Amino acid sequence: MTKRRSGPDERSSWTFRSIPDQSGRLAVVTGANSGIGQVTARELARRGAHVVLACRNAERGRAALERLRAELPDARVELQQVDLASLQSVREFAESFPHHRIDLLINNAGIAMVPLARTADGFESQFGVNHLGTFALTGRLLPRLLAAPAPRVVTVSSEGQRFARFDLTNLNAERGYRAAFAYVQSKRANLYFARELHRRAAKAFPHLHSLAVAPGLTRSNVLTGGANTERGALYRTVMPLIIRAAFQPTPGGARTSLRAATDPNVPSGSYLAPSGFLELRGGPAPRNQHRALHDVETARRLWEISEDLTGVRYDVDNLVHD
Repeated sequence: MTKRRSGPDERSSWTFRSIPDQSGRLAVVTGANSGIGQVTARELARRGAHVVLACRNAERGRAALERLRAELPDARVELQQVDLASLQSVREFAESFPHHRIDLLINNAGIAMVPLARTADGFESQFGVNHLGTFALTGRLLPRLLAAPAPRVVTVSSEGQRFARFDLTNLNAERGYRAAFAYVQSKRANLYFARELHRRAAKAFPHLHSLAVAPGLTRSNVLTGGANTERGALYRTVMPLIIRAAFQPTPGGARTSLRAATDPNVPSGSYLAPSGFLELRGGPAPRNQHRALHDVETARRLWEISEDLTGVRYDVDNLVHD
C-alpha cells in the first residue's frame, strides 16, 4: 500500500514566506497598533498591500504607523481611528472611509479578562467590543467589501472559546459577571459570527469569504493594557511574568490571521488555529472539527440578536441601518 504524503496543512509548514504578493489589495486591520494586529499589518504591507491601521487610540496608532514606516519605508500605510466600544464611532468610521473597495478586513481588535464595564451603548465591554463592535463594523463596511473581486473577512477568535458555556440569555452580563467566562463567551461569539457570515455569503454574495482564526497563547498587551492596568499590584506584577514565560512570541500568533487572509487554498468557513497541543502553539492549520462550528441554530439566533442590538442588518441590495 502506498503511503499517503502529508499535505501542507498536516505539516503545518506555512510561514510568513508563504504569503503571496499582495500588491493591489487594500487591507483594514483593527487593533493594528500593537500585538498580533501590528504584526499582521506589517507583513501585509511588506508583501505590497495598502494597509489601513484601524485603531482606537490615535496617539498609539500614530506611533505604530511611524514604526512601520521606519521599518518599511516604501510601504503604503495609513491610520484611521475607530472605537469598537462605540457604535457611533463605528458608523462614523464606515461613512468617512476614504476608499471605495476593501479586499481584506482583519477583525483583530479586542479586549480580554477586564473588570466589569459597559460600552458607550451600555453593553458588557467584552461582548460589546469583541463581538458587537466587530459585527457592526463588518456590516457597515460590507458594500466596500463586496466591491472587491475576492474579499476576505478574517475574525480573530481564541483557543479559549472551546471552554465557553455559551448562554444566549446572559450575553450582556445581566445575571452576574465573571471576567474569564465573559471573555471566552465573546470569543465563541466571534466564531459563530464568522461561520454565520460564511453561510449567508454563500447564498447572497459567494465571492466574499469569511474565516475565523485562533492565535494561540501569544505575547501581547491584551492582558496587561487597557482596563487591566487598573488591576491590583499582584496582577500587574505576576501577569507579565506569566506572559513572558508561557506565551509564544507575537509573530507566532499572527500566523493564523495572515494565512487565513492570504492563502487562496484555505476555503471560506474555515477555522485556523495552531497545530500543537490544545491549539496553544504551532503552525496555522484547519481545525474544523469543533462542535461550535456546526451549531447553526445558535449562530443564527446570535446573528438576529446582534442585528437588534446594533441596528445593522446585512442586506446585499440595500443595507439597513436603524
